[in-house]
Amino acid sequence: MHIRGDHAELVVGGRLDVRSAADARTALHAAVDDGVGDLVLDLTELDSWDATGLGVIMGAHRRAGRAGRRLVLRGVPPQMQRLLVATRLHRILAIEGGIVAESLPRV
Repeated sequence: MHIRGDHAELVVGGRLDVRSAADARTALHAAVDDGVGDLVLDLTELDSWDATGLGVIMGAHRRAGRAGRRLVLRGVPPQMQRLLVATRLHRILAIEGGIVAESLPRV
């Protein structure tokens, strides 16, 4: 997993899973704490995430809210969009462009 960017926009790539969760959490929390306004999380380079990785994103979402910020997901890959819809987290998280559940391919 790799994360690059600053307190306004981060690009996350690779696998966001139990092995990378601690590093990702540290990077996301630092970005939330050091900035103001929206924090864009660009997921176009993300290969996969597991429940732990999704938990890291939700934790960053809650932390951003407490800091008066908003976490915005950008470039959510289709398979991850399906997970967000299945868990109904697409109703809670800010997703750039939104997700149209009916347009997602079935697996």
